[in-house]
Amino acid sequence: MTAPAPRFITFDMYGTLTDFAIGPAAREAVEDIATPDQLDVFAHRFACYQLDEAMGDWRPYDEVISRAFERACVSSGIEFRPEDPAEVFARIPGWGPHPDVPEPLAELAEHVPLVIISNAATGQAAQNVARLGAEFHAVFTAEMSGAYKPRLRAFEFAYEQLGCRPQETMHISSSPRYDLQSATDLGVRDTVYLNRGTEPSAPFYHAHEVTSLTEVVDLLGF
Repeated sequence: MTAPAPRFITFDMYGTLTDFAIGPAAREAVEDIATPDQLDVFAHRFACYQLDEAMGDWRPYDEVISRAFERACVSSGIEFRPEDPAEVFARIPGWGPHPDVPEPLAELAEHVPLVIISNAATGQAAQNVARLGAEFHAVFTAEMSGAYKPRLRAFEFAYEQLGCRPQETMHISSSPRYDLQSATDLGVRDTVYLNRGTEPSAPFYHAHEVTSLTEVVDLLGF
């Protein structure tokens, strides 16, 4: 851990802090009309298409999910029913934190201002944040910045609003693809990969790797 301590700790929310069960929810939505093989293809491609949709111009998050869902259905040979992604999207605000999150997150909040940089819809984000068990200095969504991660604008907007440089922050995420490469490219000093087992480690894009948020408290010496 480099000194001094960060001015802000920024977080990805969905998947890192929130147990973001969008993959299982999407799979469940189509399992009544799909074979097991189709379900496997659908689940993989739904994840891939979400990233692909995030790379374009900003559009509402429910449209991102719906477009990714439809593309995954088409490519796996499953009937697309618009009500399926709508139901999945509606479930997002009810998802709470990973078990390791509330206690160490509250501990971190006592020492450093906490910030979320999320691809969440603004109208849903507050409900997820309220379940995390800690006070946040600021929450920035793609809707506010006009860009989804991994686009650099999503991060730059947050730094502009905070009045800080990337080098003055620590960024924590479970996703090298959505977060850590972009944070590294912008010069974030302390990038932390919180390994949730959903993406492979990419050591070039993080300074630290942990498997629980408690390890971040230890890393900072609190």
